[in-house]
Amino acid sequence: MSRLQSNLKTNSAEFRQNYRYNRALVEVFREKQECVRFQRPDRDVQRLANQGKMMPRDRIEKLLDPATPFLELSSLAANMAYDGDSPSASCITGIGIVSGHEVMLHADDPSVKGGAWYPLTVKKIVRCLDIAIENHLPVVHLCDSAGGFLPLQSELFPDKHMAGRIFRNQAILSQRGIKQLSLVFGHCTAGGAYIPALSDYAVIVRGTGAVFLAGPPLVKAATGEDVSADDLGGANLHTRISGTCDYPAASEEDAIAIGREIVAQWEPPKKWVIQRRPPDPPEYEADEIYGIIPSNIKKQFDMREIIARIVDGSRLHEYKPSFGTTLVCGFANLWGYKVGIVANNGVLFNDSALKGAHFIELCNQNNTPLLFLQNITGYMVGREYEARGITKDGAKMIMAQACSHVPKFTVMCHGSFGAGNYGMCGRAYDARFLFTWPNHQIGVMSGEHAAQTLAEVKLRQLKRNKQPINKNTIDSVHSETLEAYKEQVTAEYSTSELWDDGIIDPTDTRNALGIAISASLNAPLSKNNYGVFRF
Repeated sequence: MSRLQSNLKTNSAEFRQNYRYNRALVEVFREKQECVRFQRPDRDVQRLANQGKMMPRDRIEKLLDPATPFLELSSLAANMAYDGDSPSASCITGIGIVSGHEVMLHADDPSVKGGAWYPLTVKKIVRCLDIAIENHLPVVHLCDSAGGFLPLQSELFPDKHMAGRIFRNQAILSQRGIKQLSLVFGHCTAGGAYIPALSDYAVIVRGTGAVFLAGPPLVKAATGEDVSADDLGGANLHTRISGTCDYPAASEEDAIAIGREIVAQWEPPKKWVIQRRPPDPPEYEADEIYGIIPSNIKKQFDMREIIARIVDGSRLHEYKPSFGTTLVCGFANLWGYKVGIVANNGVLFNDSALKGAHFIELCNQNNTPLLFLQNITGYMVGREYEARGITKDGAKMIMAQACSHVPKFTVMCHGSFGAGNYGMCGRAYDARFLFTWPNHQIGVMSGEHAAQTLAEVKLRQLKRNKQPINKNTIDSVHSETLEAYKEQVTAEYSTSELWDDGIIDPTDTRNALGIAISASLNAPLSKNNYGVFRF
């Protein structure tokens, strides 16, 4: 493979301006991440301490193998919802190493309303179990939840992808032989009781752990029975009488030690064989990515400069370099793993779309995972391009990408607008993992284009109705649309709504993708099969 030659001028005014802008965005992201991870009211911290409980991140740290990475997912989920009352959507999810095994972790956060599940909590848990299913990852549940947040029950209970989906996913994991372990540190109430009940193994802490379909207040209201939480669903009941749990633990530390022993007994996964070579670092500094990404969302940049800072040795075998030049395609290695890269270098024309579709087919033929690096305004529009069949050619790219049998990974590097999001493996297209950078923006179209479009629609409406054209009305439509877009297109809004698997620092991209690719190899490849391409 050829080594990419960087043309970046790190001493230019543009580089320095971009660097300051993007570094500032990352600092804001880091501050918010630190806040949702560690800032809790003293009363909640003290309450857990009085109960002999650890904070959820301390539990995770003791569970994971020492000095191993933990890829946390969706750390800022729900950060712009519920008036900030559900930091990180009241739970922690991510991939880590336990007793030498890659596992998906799901940990309730009892420092937030007793670990009660908000609607976005449910969405986050469902997503982490989807990832476990897709990648055949064993799951360790760290249970400590008061159950659903009742004031919002209509948003978390009845629909297909709401709370019931958690337990459906657990059943599917079991069906596919993917192991689950529950460590019950606190209450597993109502539907939450099914998490340990549907797990292959369950450890429960004496005194604080409890599993019941209805807690003492509801039992009292429903039956008139007075019963303590421990008598209703504690360790003695469930390990000696009901058999709902398997192991009693004297403390949280003991439960974690037992959990690590259980995971150590599991058979190692049989990963599918991917082309691989010894990894070597990029030739260029990842820190320079801050200076590459423009501070203006409308401005283009050469995606090869990004590729050079995340792939092994900054080497890329570029496919069709002189054809469809607004899409960069090629083979590279990332932490040693062979990947096929599809990266935007501008709007997608007919030749770009056809090139992308063909390259995606080649990666599927070669069993090579796909990495999509998005910075896309969409497919080219206009009469000339419709006559050439841009919709038809874009559909070919979407068909090839959607029907891929190899693992797909997406990084939102800058803008993601219009149908280009679809062709480039947006959220709807089942990327195994999808990460965003702090500068990322996403929408049907950019805010400026949306504002101009609606202003033009309003103008035509006035003309059609033969009404006087009021410039103030047109300007008002433009400004109101633009203002609404400012918040909704941001990476922070996107990640709050769980449209991604988390914002990451651009300099962490290589490491995050390395963990994600490794995890994806646990799931066997499906059959390579395409639908109908329109020619």
